[in-house]
Amino acid sequence: MDTTQELREAADLPYNVFAKACPSRGTLEHVTGRWGGLTLCALQEGALRFNELRRRVDGVSEKMLSQTLHALERDGLVLREAQPTNPPRVDYELTPLGREVAERLLGLVHLVEGRMDDVLAARVRYDAARGAL
Repeated sequence: MDTTQELREAADLPYNVFAKACPSRGTLEHVTGRWGGLTLCALQEGALRFNELRRRVDGVSEKMLSQTLHALERDGLVLREAQPTNPPRVDYELTPLGREVAERLLGLVHLVEGRMDDVLAARVRYDAARGAL
């Protein structure tokens, strides 16, 4: 099926990520953004506390992880469970919808990781053709 046909069919859906005002676009951004995708994939392994998650998603700041978790929780992808203990314990885990999304993201992650030799070779060819170092 060609892209034009696919876009036409997508326009018939009640939500259309290609439409500027469609709420699905925001959720797609939360899921596919650098920290959202990594957070969902990390939580696919099981429930994690905030600092465990922060260590797992190497490079994310506390502020960005907090914002990411809030956005994913609001979208119904992540469940935040606060335990009434002293000190307080907060666990994050995927909802059923979050697990479904994370499974699909992991497929993409595995594809990209498995083809990195091809990607790196393409980068070398690209840079060589343009005289970059």
